[in-house]
Amino acid sequence: MNFETVMQELEALGKERLKKMYMSNGAREPLFGVATGAMKPLAKKIKINQPLAEQLYATGNYDAMYFAGVIADPKAMTEADFERWMDGAYFYMLSDFVVSVTLAETDIAQEVADKWIASGEELRMSAGWSCYCWLLGSRPDREFSNSKLDGMLDLVQKTIHDSPERTKSSMNNFIYTVGVSFVPLHDRAVETAKAVGLVEIRKDNAKSKFLNAAEQIQKAVDRRQIGFKRKYVRC
Repeated sequence: MNFETVMQELEALGKERLKKMYMSNGAREPLFGVATGAMKPLAKKIKINQPLAEQLYATGNYDAMYFAGVIADPKAMTEADFERWMDGAYFYMLSDFVVSVTLAETDIAQEVADKWIASGEELRMSAGWSCYCWLLGSRPDREFSNSKLDGMLDLVQKTIHDSPERTKSSMNNFIYTVGVSFVPLHDRAVETAKAVGLVEIRKDNAKSKFLNAAEQIQKAVDRRQIGFKRKYVRC
């Protein structure tokens, strides 16, 4: 299936309602408004195809960029490739749910995510923290350094309230993910969540949203979800 055919298939799957919803979250033209679930049959036909993924991502079309992440070959991508994809990720649904998800399936994930977290750029920082969430939620605890994650929790506690809005959200999710998916630091994550308290996410022309990692972790405890690991990172 070639590039032109895939673009036609995606356009046919577009829904005006979803297009408006994506745009309300930061997407911009061009886009079709395709439900992620509706992409699965197309993904099964194509499987993994990095050259096609690169063509789709380069379009700037949100749906094509998302689908690029679904069919990408993360192991074939270099750090420079991920930096290039991040340069094109103009809002959080691309940075956190396409680029960081794809990065999470590589051996260089932590190395790249660490650089993004230290970058000072809102979406790169957000993608870096999100990548750790995808990693912690899918890989065995033994693949991580307790001391490193402990230091990251300390960094979150000290800086979250002064961080950019989207980064705050991903940092808050990091606390939650450590508390739920990384058993060795569950108690430490709970302490951090309580120390951080409510995290205010300010939105343009809308009321602020408040996040509470401590409350989220407790709900996971009540549902007996501590130690949860997902089988797959990507769709």
